[in-house]
Order: sequence, then structure tokens, then C-alpha cells
Amino acid sequence: MPEQASPDIDLLRAAYAAFNARDIDAALATMSADVTWPMAFKGGFVRGHEEVRAYWTEQWSEIDPHVEPVAFHCVEAGRVMVDVHQVVRDLGGAVLADMQVGHRFTIEEGLILGMEVCSLP
Repeated sequence: MPEQASPDIDLLRAAYAAFNARDIDAALATMSADVTWPMAFKGGFVRGHEEVRAYWTEQWSEIDPHVEPVAFHCVEAGRVMVDVHQVVRDLGGAVLADMQVGHRFTIEEGLILGMEVCSLP
């Protein structure tokens, strides 16, 4: 099924672009104040803007991840599955991981409520 334009997809494109640009404030602007975010690099979850900011700041001091959305699938109202091409490099530029992963988002009232990393179907 072809991807259709939607406010949720536009929101997610903006979030990915901000993450890849290391613009934490712009990324957080796409999220609810009590967002739940996976610590894919460490395990577990963080909650809220300040915990996401601290997690990303720590992550970016140790690795250089780049996540490029490849396809968006609107699963149901407020739920979007994103196929992502993820490349993780060490700070010297060597590739540590290059893979396709799934990101499942919950969106409400125009903001990301949560994200989970999952296997692609």
C-alpha cells in the first residue's frame, strides 16, 4: 500500500530530521511532556523531556547514530510503524551497526507519546 501524507507522518519526519541534526529542542518539540522513549543503546526506557535529553546527550558522547525512515505504515489511528535504516558509528567514524529496524510510535493530539523499537514484520 503506498504511503499517504498525514500529520502523523509529517510529525515523525520532523522528529527524525531533528534527531539526525542533533537538535534536541526541535526533537522534544515533537513529543508530549511525559513521552516514553526506549534507551535502545542501554536498555530500558526514559520518561519525559529531561530524561530523553540526558539519554541522548550521553548516547551522542559515546556513539554517532543516524536513523533514516524508509517507510511509514499507519497501523491504526495514533499508531505508526516506521521501517528505519539505522547506521551506528563510533566517534572515530567506524561502523558499529548497519541494519533495518522497526520503530512503533504512539501519537496523540499531534505529539509523540511513546516509541518502541521492534522487529520488522
